[in-house]
Amino acid sequence: MFVLPLNSPDLRFPPVDLASPEGLLAIGGDLRCERLLEAYRHGIFPWYNPGQPILWWSPDPRAVLFPDRLKVSRSLEKTLRKRKFEITLDTHFREVIEGCSRPRGAEPAAEGTWITPEMIAAYCRLHEMGHAHSAEAWHDGRLVGGLYGVAMGGAFFGESMFTLETDASKVAFVHLIIQLRRWDFRLIDCQVSSAHLFTLGAEEIRRKSFMRLLDEALRQPDHTDPWGLDPTLDVIPPSGWQRR
Repeated sequence: MFVLPLNSPDLRFPPVDLASPEGLLAIGGDLRCERLLEAYRHGIFPWYNPGQPILWWSPDPRAVLFPDRLKVSRSLEKTLRKRKFEITLDTHFREVIEGCSRPRGAEPAAEGTWITPEMIAAYCRLHEMGHAHSAEAWHDGRLVGGLYGVAMGGAFFGESMFTLETDASKVAFVHLIIQLRRWDFRLIDCQVSSAHLFTLGAEEIRRKSFMRLLDEALRQPDHTDPWGLDPTLDVIPPSGWQRR
């Protein structure tokens, strides 16, 4: 197992094809913004439990969602048509990541126990730099769901989501994906497969293919300005949604 030195100026990671069958690539290091961005740039992300050293992963296969392959169930479309939730981007990043860190909610993605205080601090710093972004779902003026992730070039690396009301985070995710389409994002990295993500159109691809697509996406310029939804954005297509 490759051990990363703490606070070293050398931010390099080993080649991802040296990862274990489970995808574990390296251990140790730190959560400096420079190291995090270097990791994402090479298809690597941190994921560890409280009390563990930092673990760095690059799984094979990789779960991804292509923005133009988003799929919406009939029940979710009904929720979207009701316009029950107001959706914003980048207005309450810390509140979203803190919401994701608490194990609550009605949806399978609302786990959160791995988001430690040092992770929250690190991603808030990335947000200040314009590389980490959030989508928020509001109901009657209350934050009831959302998600956050890291953006580089034309790639969005989804990290976690939470919900306090049914479908709140899904509605936020759909709005975000439609906005990412407008910006010509190439892929959304879902990292690890889950039934929840498959219902929205996520699929598994080999790591080699993921790395090729990531390299292409990173050739696009970064969107580091504060994000906001295009006021003309319409999440309900006239022809309806593609179904799973």
